[in-house]
Amino acid sequence: MASKSVFSMGQRLTGSRGTYKISKQFSEFVYLASSSQETPVVIKHAAGHWRLGSERDALRRFKNDSRVIRPFLDEIKGPSEPQSIVLEYLADDLRDAGKKQGRLTRQDTKYQGYVHCDIKPRNVLVNYGAGTPNIFSDVKLADLGCVAHQDSKFARAGKMTGTSVFRAPEVHLGEPWGTPSDIWSFGVTILGLIWGHNFHVLEPEVPEAHKNYDVTVVVNQHVIFGPFPDSLAEICSEGTWEDVKLLMSRVPFEWTKPFRWITEREICNEDKAFMLRVMRLDPRDRPTADELLEDEWFAETSERTH
Repeated sequence: MASKSVFSMGQRLTGSRGTYKISKQFSEFVYLASSSQETPVVIKHAAGHWRLGSERDALRRFKNDSRVIRPFLDEIKGPSEPQSIVLEYLADDLRDAGKKQGRLTRQDTKYQGYVHCDIKPRNVLVNYGAGTPNIFSDVKLADLGCVAHQDSKFARAGKMTGTSVFRAPEVHLGEPWGTPSDIWSFGVTILGLIWGHNFHVLEPEVPEAHKNYDVTVVVNQHVIFGPFPDSLAEICSEGTWEDVKLLMSRVPFEWTKPFRWITEREICNEDKAFMLRVMRLDPRDRPTADELLEDEWFAETSERTH
């Protein structure tokens, strides 16, 4: 079923810094357009939705980080509705890049340079190098509509955010979250890229609409990266910790050996070791972004492929 179209093809929109001509609809809320300089851009709209204003404000706040975050270029002034912003166009996202290439090489995967709350391959955009369609020239984080400060009321209250498979354990459990939650989501994203073929080891066998979908994700976190450590009791409410213990009691302890069913054919030992440094079930044990960038895994120069 085709997405509802708010703008028509060929329609011209007026922004604060230029005019833009709609050329293609990507989804109900996202369009491809060209500027008056014939530069491709993305027009994103959401009539009256708070997320678009949040994304605009976050992008303005991080305007000096355009090397790693897709930048805000303009805001549409006419027509006045729906509220729309202009963003930089990038050729692809990591999910589709992985599908096209089947499996990214280890070097491709390592092209990485507030709490985003929804880090996943769909929200990591890429450009390809000129004449080198399998090499990324740019990698930028997108969709900052849910960005929140780790001291915000949303974070302190443990408000559910993000996409279930990529969601950190503490977020699933309704506990306060912060920047370590983004580190977990980053780890799930990298793990999926290493494995390739759009496969996620945390993905439940039940459909996403199933009532036990989210619970099964937490069970898979426990099985693949667990068991949940006793230290979690220090930061979880008593009721939540009792739920965690009940969940663990239903999974044979011998099943919780990390990567128990995953051989080196799927993920090499160096990558497993790196993932285990990232995927810590207690958020206080996860490395910071600065510590990750100093990790030896990023310094490897060998072009080992699977």
